[in-house]
Amino acid sequence: MTYDELQQALKVFGLGEQASLQEIKDRHRELAKRYHPDAGNSGKEDAIRELNEAYRLLLDYIRHYRFGFDEETFYEQCPEERIRRQYEEDPVWGGRS
Repeated sequence: MTYDELQQALKVFGLGEQASLQEIKDRHRELAKRYHPDAGNSGKEDAIRELNEAYRLLLDYIRHYRFGFDEETFYEQCPEERIRRQYEEDPVWGGRS
């Protein structure tokens, strides 16, 4: 897989640079319903094929990405928890005095 192929797959899905697995799955379901031949889209046989190819590529990319479960990565992925933790003891923000 090349970076260009990955970008093309994101373009097919209409996704930006960041997307969760759930967002990818939801978008695939939505587009599959729209482009499926049984939905009366007989002129767009290539669209469903391209969609499924892009979906496989995105899932393959995600499958090979290693997720970090260390504390630093957690707070990077969940900034609201980092902020809550940072200010939970601060009396100005309603924390303990």
